[in-house]
Amino acid sequence: MKILVTGGAGFIGSAVVRLAVARGHDVVNLDALTYAGSLSNVASVADSPLYRFEQADIRDRAALDRVFASHRPDVVMHLAAESHVDRSIDGPGDFIETNITGTYNMLEAARSFWMQQGKPAGFRFHHISTDEVFGSLPDDPNVKFTEDTPYDPRSPYAASKASSDHLVRAWYETYGLPVVLTNCSNNYGPYHFPEKLIPVVILNALAGKPLPIYGTGANIRDWLFVEDHADALLLVVEKGALGRSYNIGGENERSNLELVQTVCAVLDKKRPKLQGSYADQMTFVADRPGHDARYAIDPTRIRTELGWRPSMTVEEGLAKTVQWYLDNEDWWRALQSRRGVGQRLGTRA
Repeated sequence: MKILVTGGAGFIGSAVVRLAVARGHDVVNLDALTYAGSLSNVASVADSPLYRFEQADIRDRAALDRVFASHRPDVVMHLAAESHVDRSIDGPGDFIETNITGTYNMLEAARSFWMQQGKPAGFRFHHISTDEVFGSLPDDPNVKFTEDTPYDPRSPYAASKASSDHLVRAWYETYGLPVVLTNCSNNYGPYHFPEKLIPVVILNALAGKPLPIYGTGANIRDWLFVEDHADALLLVVEKGALGRSYNIGGENERSNLELVQTVCAVLDKKRPKLQGSYADQMTFVADRPGHDARYAIDPTRIRTELGWRPSMTVEEGLAKTVQWYLDNEDWWRALQSRRGVGQRLGTRA
């Protein structure tokens, strides 16, 4: 199978690229190489005869048409997106242009190609999205997001992803484009760009800096190891039912405070300080505007229809993640000078 992956130099996209190549798929990685993209994320497969790279922006329809015509993919896995909530608060325009207009361009380029090829039955457009489109949950373990949960986005990022989800469904209903959709919980793991919570905590801890925790740290997220997510995404693009959406969760709910405490405990074991614990560096800061209280995924559909469950507990995944950052200082050092990295963003609201 030849897979066109958009955003394949990003965090989740590169995990998909690496796994797909390892499983023998031909992969075309289309990425604009914005501040959050890095070809070092896919260096391990760059020399494979199964891998090709195309630097292109999903806002450029002509470039997309050229890529489709040149590579003739069997399926599309659309991950390219602006994804940092704090950045969306400071500059929502980039999120509207990339996540909404860019997805529109991808849908139209894919539809044009699909029609030119005679509407092959096996073609799929897999749109990868987030559980943030559903808004916030109450502090009740019995209440979780299902695929039928009404959309209620609270940030510019979430609203842009909700809009893109709606476009994908409309292209299925209106034009018959064969689509599948997934909405995932919070990802973490190797190659996570150092502006998100877990890498920020790891790298600040190692540098002796404060570990910022929004509000009281009570906000709850369901944590999904990125390599588990990549496995689920490849399963959905191959076996998911057309027009169907699947929620992908890690089945690992933790409050932000609990998560940071766990990262600190792992660091205490792997690289102990001369005195005290890394937890001594924890600092509570003003909460993010519109900060959702809780996300949690009900994974019943993907479990019952496709037989998928995550393999990694958050404790196992965090141990692997911390070790990866300890072993790959050259990777994260090179990214720390990029725009906005290491700064508190999203305070302009």
